Amino acid sequence: MRIGLTYTGSDEKHNNYVHWLKDGQADIEVVKLSLDGGGVSDYDALVLSGGIDIHPSFYGGGMDYDHRPGEWQEGRDEFEKNVLERAWERRIPVLGVCRGLQLINVCCGGTLVQDLGPQGDLRHQNTPADKEHDVKVMEGTLLHEVSGGGGWINSAHHQAIDRLGKGLVVNCHADDGVIEGVEWAHPEGRAFMLAVQWHPERMYVRGYKDLGFYKAVRDRFIEEIKKQL
Repeated sequence: MRIGLTYTGSDEKHNNYVHWLKDGQADIEVVKLSLDGGGVSDYDALVLSGGIDIHPSFYGGGMDYDHRPGEWQEGRDEFEKNVLERAWERRIPVLGVCRGLQLINVCCGGTLVQDLGPQGDLRHQNTPADKEHDVKVMEGTLLHEVSGGGGWINSAHHQAIDRLGKGLVVNCHADDGVIEGVEWAHPEGRAFMLAVQWHPERMYVRGYKDLGFYKAVRDRFIEEIKKQL
């Protein structure tokens, strides 16, 4: 089994994803996908990792906002957009994490809240460490089936979904209304796709007690990949 993982920009952070996805299983190989890494196409599923803000031109946003990055990575944005669209064409399982969720929303025609503002940042932004808060999971969604309901997550983002992309449905949100997860509204005939705003790979590495939002998500993803093989 080979999982394509987009490169988050840091070897340490990348390795957190690798450890989480493999979970000690020798039969799982994680393939690094990056703009500089060549055209890797031989993988069975895709994970879109976290990282810096998507360039505003991809969703019609303004260029001047709080906590914007010092420089953009438009090459990465375009590369990952193409990788995602190819995964949809191939009908392989897709899992989005943080920026990955935002990229999925943008690729479906959605927009982003460019900065959550001082109050939102107090709850969601990782300064200096990940925040933590509860999340409400919507009944009848894939995430509810996977996680078993609401619980506790980590948080490390200053942007969020604004207008929801076409074909998506919100599966969970924080109590301040910030969208924390999406999936297909009508999954019939589509491959598995789940996207979350938190970082399950860091929950795994740091040994969080609430397994529903990192272990259960990972296990279901692996299960869905095996169905495709």
